[in-house]
Amino acid sequence: MIDIDPSIEEKFGRTALKPARLRRFLVAAQTEARLKGEVSVLLTGDTQIRQLNRNYRKKDKATDVLSFPADEMGQAMGIAGDLAISVETAAREAESRGHALVIELEVLLLHGALHLAGYDHEVDGGEMARKEERLRKKLGLEVGLIARTLSPAVGKPGPTKKAVTKKSVVKKAAKKIAAKKVVPKKAVRKQAARSRVR
Repeated sequence: MIDIDPSIEEKFGRTALKPARLRRFLVAAQTEARLKGEVSVLLTGDTQIRQLNRNYRKKDKATDVLSFPADEMGQAMGIAGDLAISVETAAREAESRGHALVIELEVLLLHGALHLAGYDHEVDGGEMARKEERLRKKLGLEVGLIARTLSPAVGKPGPTKKAVTKKSVVKKAAKKIAAKKVVPKKAVRKQAARSRVR
């Protein structure tokens, strides 16, 4: 499920955000990351993500993506967790890299899905970076978030080069997940949102 903050939808428009494409990509990323359960995504702005970052990670600054893995109760109810993405941060990064906003949002969805699947690049000795690199190639992304963080010049293709999502992988994964969709109760979602942030 992808929720868009009304102020973000007004600022960027549904055409630029492409929620249907993002849903398909999220399903594909979940499948490739072997992440089971429902993922809720909030597309929001810098102010809101800064508040979440301050409240859950004690970092008083805006960031691009936050992951909230579900606790055991949420997982038992078929919930993988929640992601919050700052579209404003993503838009600045997309512009600096010369690609569309939706591509940047896909990079962040993949990164967040890997965190929800239990990977943590801050402590794992490169395991998440290697996994992200394999999956970004498979899903048609030019560069992963970790690789370009380690080497900022990586993935700056210029305005003419564009990533192409492999539609067959995305469609196949979407069908697989859609057949197993579970709709959790609101109380469980709130509990999942309180779980640990990565």
